[in-house]
Amino acid sequence: MEAAPLLKSSASAAAFRASSSLASSRRIGFGRRDVTLLRPVLLVRPFCTDLADGLLGSGSKRRARGPVMAAKKASEGGMQEEGKYKHTVDLPKTKFGMRANAVVREPEIQKLWEDNQVFKRVADKNTGGSFVLHDGPPYANGSLHMGHALNKILKDIINRYKLLQNYKVKFIPGWDCHGLPIELKVLQSMDQDTRRELKPLKLREKAAKFAKDTVKIQMKSFKRFGVWADWDAPYLTLSPEYEAAQIEVFGQMALRGYIYRGRKPVHWSPSSRTALAEAELEYPEGHISKSIYATFKIISVPPASSPLFEEFLPDLCLVIWTTTPWTIPANAAVAVNAELVYVVAEVDQVLEDATMPEGKQKKLGSFLKTSEKKPFVIVASDLVSTLESKWGVKLVVKKVFQGSTLENCRYIHPINGKECPVVLGGDYITTESGTGLVHTAPGHGQEDYITGLKYGLPIISPVDDEGKFTEEAGELNGLEVLGAGNAAIVKCLDEQLSLVLEEPYKHKYPYDWRTKKPTIFRATEQWFASVDGFRQMAMDAIKNVTWVPAQAENRIVSMTSSRSDWCISRQRTWGVPIPVFYHVHSKEPLISEETIEHIKDIVSKKGTNAWWYMSTEDLLPEKYRQSASEYYKGTDTMDVWFDSGSSWAAVLGKRDGLRFPADLYLEGTDQHRGWFQSSLLTSIATTGSAPYSCVITHGFVLDEKGMKMSKSLGNVVDPDIIINGGKNSKDQPGYGADVLRLWVSSVDYSGDVLIGPQILRQMSDMYRKLRGTLRFLLSNLHDWKTENIVPYDNLPKIDKYALYQLENVVKTIKDSYEVYQFYKIYQIIQRFAIVDLSNFYFDIAKDRLYVGGTASFTRRSCQTVLAAHLLSIVSVIAPILPHLAEDVWQNLPFEYVTGDGSAAKFVFELKWPVPNESWLRMPANDVDFWRTILEMRSEVNKVLENARAGKLIGSSLEAKVYLHTADGGLASRLQELCRAENEADALHRIFITSQVEVLDSLNTNFVTSIPYAGNYSDQRTSDIWIGVCRADGMKCERCWNYSPQVGSFTEHPALCARCYDAISVQPLPAAAGVV
Repeated sequence: MEAAPLLKSSASAAAFRASSSLASSRRIGFGRRDVTLLRPVLLVRPFCTDLADGLLGSGSKRRARGPVMAAKKASEGGMQEEGKYKHTVDLPKTKFGMRANAVVREPEIQKLWEDNQVFKRVADKNTGGSFVLHDGPPYANGSLHMGHALNKILKDIINRYKLLQNYKVKFIPGWDCHGLPIELKVLQSMDQDTRRELKPLKLREKAAKFAKDTVKIQMKSFKRFGVWADWDAPYLTLSPEYEAAQIEVFGQMALRGYIYRGRKPVHWSPSSRTALAEAELEYPEGHISKSIYATFKIISVPPASSPLFEEFLPDLCLVIWTTTPWTIPANAAVAVNAELVYVVAEVDQVLEDATMPEGKQKKLGSFLKTSEKKPFVIVASDLVSTLESKWGVKLVVKKVFQGSTLENCRYIHPINGKECPVVLGGDYITTESGTGLVHTAPGHGQEDYITGLKYGLPIISPVDDEGKFTEEAGELNGLEVLGAGNAAIVKCLDEQLSLVLEEPYKHKYPYDWRTKKPTIFRATEQWFASVDGFRQMAMDAIKNVTWVPAQAENRIVSMTSSRSDWCISRQRTWGVPIPVFYHVHSKEPLISEETIEHIKDIVSKKGTNAWWYMSTEDLLPEKYRQSASEYYKGTDTMDVWFDSGSSWAAVLGKRDGLRFPADLYLEGTDQHRGWFQSSLLTSIATTGSAPYSCVITHGFVLDEKGMKMSKSLGNVVDPDIIINGGKNSKDQPGYGADVLRLWVSSVDYSGDVLIGPQILRQMSDMYRKLRGTLRFLLSNLHDWKTENIVPYDNLPKIDKYALYQLENVVKTIKDSYEVYQFYKIYQIIQRFAIVDLSNFYFDIAKDRLYVGGTASFTRRSCQTVLAAHLLSIVSVIAPILPHLAEDVWQNLPFEYVTGDGSAAKFVFELKWPVPNESWLRMPANDVDFWRTILEMRSEVNKVLENARAGKLIGSSLEAKVYLHTADGGLASRLQELCRAENEADALHRIFITSQVEVLDSLNTNFVTSIPYAGNYSDQRTSDIWIGVCRADGMKCERCWNYSPQVGSFTEHPALCARCYDAISVQPLPAAAGVV
């Protein structure tokens, strides 16, 4: 299908490109090329200082819009005398509507792109290098939310900008398709009986269908956002080729010694019945744990410490504090910090139960209530006063000593009666809370585990997959550790006279991010990636990556430097199997280059379902088949972060048109501990390099009040409703994708961003105004031909200044695109394209566009400048507002020819505006002079408004302005504008008045005769006096300017000289004529 027909001029492509020096600059349809430059920040004075002025000259009542309004009225059947010269007025004409009708029009534009394969067409024609933005896979579970919209639209803005910069862009969208959430969705759709009889392969079949169906739904939404991608060939982590690449990564890490199997504590989710990675946890506010202070009685001390402690035995106790009483059965030691100072304190003056400040009850234990003799306790010296206050006791210090003195003391376990040692821990033991002594259970904590390895402590973990105590815990068997089990432990300690105090403790606690339920630390047999083996390489690689924003580097450094070994195994069915066999008797794992290669080949052809339906004999390579009966295949699957973290290998390393490393990764800030890190670790472990050259992170999307979105709060903003509208069109209008994209460009995504109804209304208003600006440009170029271009050197001064401003704006926008600061582009567009152009240049231009004469020099020069603005603005907004840009392009009233001589049928064939240094060569004193004119114009407007309010004038065209300055140089330049050879530079045209006179001197009588006056002050010049009175002469019926010449022409007595010439002289041929 061909593109919608363009309105074509009769100009040949050659004439379009070579008609003037402007054409040689290869701008305004004069050919473009790709140039990548870093440029200084815009320091140019904008066209207008008054942001309150309205769009397209509609803000101030003083504006003179009479001629065009009269012509329109007459053309619509108004009074004949009002439209006598209506056919001589050049009215704006365009089919480009003011109303976007985005809900209908945007899908039409998207179909145009799809039917013509515009993304591929433009990328294939581009001659620059490749640009690879690697897509982080969203999870194939549910509909898209605002976070998805922010993420994918940011990516699309970047890709589209790179297309305009002549890069070959290929964007492969991806989806994360394995894991527990999908498995749970499938299980929740079944009744209990069906679930019990469900076989692994059937579950996997249903999970795959659910994931693929979700991908289709999400893909449709992404397309509606206006995102360009290779939608026909996305990457799915469930596809056989992807799974095979992932197994290859696993194998390479294993063969390098980075993968091992061990029994150590991991985050375990009882609600999901699987191990979890750090990235699968969340830490909600407000969790309350049952915390306790408990005593462990010392039964022996080493000989070296005997003189210090002997007098206190057998009444000497260690005091520990824990928020997980359920781990006490697994206690194997008490750890102290060798560098801290500890004391032996006598417990004296036990007080009554106290109430916590927040009104929550704390309960004193039997240790303080029933002791016949005053007990002695060991605690950190720095915590004595804190513990006195908390326990309601007086602690009398008897001995002071270093923590190292306690090593190898032994105590009796209060529940199982076993002897346990006191050991030296690390810096994790502080005096910020607790007692300075740490209950150590190597089976339930990472630091405890490390300390346990040092001392050879037993790894005890009497807890099963459901989070219940096992038979190993004796009478506690079957109790949930986070519920009844916890309470039973506290009760037991109290009965054993070991409980000092029980109180609730509010803190952050790890929850399963999927089930939203608390997790536990539990020692199990798992597969791990030994991060220590390549941590330093990862840290070194981080330094060579560009992080946006820069502070993101600190976060990835912190998380990578401190992370423990990565638990990569999961006890679930829906995932990529860990391709390992186990010996039937010894349980030793079998993993070799041959087994990995063989399984990878099988998976690449049949997918990972083969692991479940093929026999061990068939899964083993030829070398091991004779002993197949001695092995069985494992049932663990890989962490989904290993899935997505292998995408660089499965996608960048396999797809044509991509390369490793990617130029860019872009995801939410939470991915520092997720995809950014998992991708880094797998890539470093196997290739020694980071998979990305640059990483951009964005914040979360909150509502207008800065609150997290929640269905219960009713503040969820749905991107689909933003685009298509909701049930109530008044409260939830359909804004279209471009308004959503405009919002994305408006926010500083380096932090959390806000969205809501009020913000969307603001975005819609800006979009409407920008559309109005573009409509003004299109409608006033309806009869423009490329052969009408006025050479730059012949342009009026005001037109040169307009191009100077435009070039600076384009440069600054490019700078912002290059550093991904789109909110600055939004601000520039809002200021320049909507406010400044409309309030100054467009306002002044209307006179010469409408009544200056169809073929007059001033009109053609203005159209030359308007064409440059149209092509530049539509180009720079196209990455952000592609539908609007394409809509403009499909209504372009002339044919645009690219550098290779072909017509640009679509806006992205336009390319980025080529820098035109000649437009920037305006002398500095000229720039300053125009800045003075603009500021002075603002002051003139104020005096004119006062005159209008005082009924001296109605329209500003009824006024004459007087100026006086003692600055001779400035006065001379102002006089020059008053005597300008062309109407465009005439000072009265700039002020939109009928006359301007610069006075050589002022006298008191004259000043008092002027009814309205004001002053303009500037540090660069002396004060300028401004006076306003009624204009001389009569009103011209055609242009509504006042002139003494009106009445001088017999044939047209109601016209001024300019209008008389405009209607008397036939339009000149192709070459622009001079009025």
